[in-house]
Amino acid sequence: MKHHAIVTILDDHPTRSDILVKGWVRTFRGNRFIALNDGSTLRNLQCVLDFENTDSGLLKRITTGAAISVKGTLVESQGTGQRVEVQVDQLEILGDSDAEMYPIQPKKHSYEFLRENAHLRVRTNTFGAVMRLRSALAFSVHRYFNENGFFNLHSPIITGSDAEGAGELFRVSHLDPKSPPLNEQGKVDFSKDFFGKETHLTVSGQLEAETYAMALSKVYTFGPTFRAENSNTARHLAEFWMIEPEVAFMDLAGNMDLAEDFLKFVIRDMLENHGEDLAFLEDRLIQEDKSKPERERQGMALTDKLKFVVENNFTRLSYTEAIDVLKNSKPNKKKLFKYPIEEWGADLQSEHERYLVEKHFETPVILFDYPAKIKAFYMRLNEDQKTVRAMDILFPGIGEMVGGSQREERLDVLESKIAELGIPQEDLEWYLDLRRFGTAVHSGFGLGFERLVMFVTGMSNIRDVIPFPRTPGNADF
Repeated sequence: MKHHAIVTILDDHPTRSDILVKGWVRTFRGNRFIALNDGSTLRNLQCVLDFENTDSGLLKRITTGAAISVKGTLVESQGTGQRVEVQVDQLEILGDSDAEMYPIQPKKHSYEFLRENAHLRVRTNTFGAVMRLRSALAFSVHRYFNENGFFNLHSPIITGSDAEGAGELFRVSHLDPKSPPLNEQGKVDFSKDFFGKETHLTVSGQLEAETYAMALSKVYTFGPTFRAENSNTARHLAEFWMIEPEVAFMDLAGNMDLAEDFLKFVIRDMLENHGEDLAFLEDRLIQEDKSKPERERQGMALTDKLKFVVENNFTRLSYTEAIDVLKNSKPNKKKLFKYPIEEWGADLQSEHERYLVEKHFETPVILFDYPAKIKAFYMRLNEDQKTVRAMDILFPGIGEMVGGSQREERLDVLESKIAELGIPQEDLEWYLDLRRFGTAVHSGFGLGFERLVMFVTGMSNIRDVIPFPRTPGNADF
């Protein structure tokens, strides 16, 4: 007999006498009432035992965390808190749980404690809601690009290029770490390595996506990326997922249109189709805020913040215009910014980005035409020779959500920039070929998926929106 997902029972109320459900015990009260959850929904299904006719040995095995199978009759609930319940006819213990050792007890746990038990934390209401929304967001991402004529590209995880030029790379090597072969200069001879050259885990699929955009016109990657940045902040991971579309024959204006439309689509999808988990997380944030000092509280309720993105046109202004706004702002004049804005060319911090979004414009903001010195080599140089066709999209509460640009399609300009930065040209000959053979205007952007999940769920630490966080000193599970 096929068992039912609990979400279908609670939503559809099938009128059958032989309901079969399977899940994990959340609570067991009075040797009679089982709260059962199978992860398909935030809600538990109440299963009611006939205490007098249940073996006492079986009762002792119905503990928090135990996996059980229940067969019985679905009836209208006699108590409050649920519309239907199961009158149990048969119960089987599928997997025992030691009540004294099981770490996820039905009480409030700190996020630090739950990170130490990341393999079990998804059984809590909060992490169940977060991971269901993460899954829904991933599906929505693929649906948007599929419906808009994009082809999905699986870009390589092992690569010989550093797309960002930051040098924060995880090396991939098959050489003996104790006695690697050396070249005439006494350095490690990577020509003897597995791939015949120095390789590392990718920091971005963008460069490879550009090659396919110049043949298929519209492509996107959605895969793991890696940064060996020794940072333990609430916004950094060593392994995370990136969404990176690339489009041929599209300039920066089209890139901004695409990013705004994409973000509104996926966030609207969450609002319209995943209200139960959002409502739970919103209430969690409200309760947490009550115990915080007023200056640390959330500015907007979670769903209001999501609607803020969906219902507003994104304000677009140049970096130069933004610097003028910030220089003349009250926080800057009163020295309230941790990083005061004094001159053009400053790299904007989260406090500046949030001021523009939350205080000045009160809309999401797209900044464009950034100083070339603070942006990557592949971004198209403007005629002023000091700015590039870059864009960042800024959201409330989180700052930068998207970074993108119109790519440099002119061979001579790109060669000059590579030489200026000291990047070995031979490593990028394949990339330069795109400018030699049928070059064209093209653009794209990158969006860290975990940052999007943070925004949608309201979670404040990026380690809590990925199943198994990889951070400095931590590769457990």
